[in-house]
Amino acid sequence: MIRSSIDIGTNSVLLLVADCSGESIDVIHEELSIPRLGQGVDLSGALSDDAQQRVLNVLDTYKSYLDKHHPSIAPEALVTATSAVRDASNRSEFLYKIKEKTGWDVILLSGNEEAKVTYRGALSVIDIKDMENGNVVLDIGGGSTEIAVGTGQSLSDFVSLNMGSVRFTERFLKHNPPHDKEIENARNEIRRMLDEGADVPEHCENLIGVAGTVTSLAGIELGLESYDINRINGHCCSVDFIESIISEFSELTSDEIEQKYPVFMKGRGDVITAGLLVLAEFMEWAGFDNVKVSTGGIRHGILLTDRIDE
Repeated sequence: MIRSSIDIGTNSVLLLVADCSGESIDVIHEELSIPRLGQGVDLSGALSDDAQQRVLNVLDTYKSYLDKHHPSIAPEALVTATSAVRDASNRSEFLYKIKEKTGWDVILLSGNEEAKVTYRGALSVIDIKDMENGNVVLDIGGGSTEIAVGTGQSLSDFVSLNMGSVRFTERFLKHNPPHDKEIENARNEIRRMLDEGADVPEHCENLIGVAGTVTSLAGIELGLESYDINRINGHCCSVDFIESIISEFSELTSDEIEQKYPVFMKGRGDVITAGLLVLAEFMEWAGFDNVKVSTGGIRHGILLTDRIDE
């Protein structure tokens, strides 16, 4: 059954058209844009007019694509929004603008709902031979990070923490490149939030990472010249490699990062280091040496989820 979904995140907006069968997803078409809806939300508490318009422009482009290539499913696209919209005082106004411009009703996911849907989406596109030995899905977004724990397709625990690549860049990494003390302060806050807001996962062999920080990291390590989901899915990155990239990026400006790795860093150069710090600190905190990469996520999981509160 062919279905479509759109994930409005804090940093990116993603389109997916896929053939859904059981618990698996066969991707037909994907698009990524980085309008950074959540820019400034951590400080101001509201979505800026410019950021809203950037997202509306992206959604209009996606709607035009669906109307042209998949007209029968275009009106039924499942559109989700997450951290930036959850946190914004003017979220109702923004959701109304989307409805008025596109006709789509947006599903505003809570942090816990986001974790549930992401878990299902992450597993839908990768092959894990020992899936029954326990999985942790880590979703590092722009505004929040979701940690979902389960066995096979069965989710047992989940939590959403208000730390993400955009939020922590704006809060801690104020220089370009960031100062050593800023990186230290960010690491300390990540560890504090993990200690106080989550439990260390037990009896889990697989750490699965989703979203732009982790998929970009895999693309860089693989030396890819394009976003190749077949090679990115299932690739493992070691914590040593992650720390080496953090060291490299902490000495470069955001422009230098984007120039050195244009395929994966375009639009991410100024926030990627904060995302990598979340990843590295989580892995040390939870005791994982490697993270398996999945290109799945909310846009995949929502297509497999008839009722979010199941």
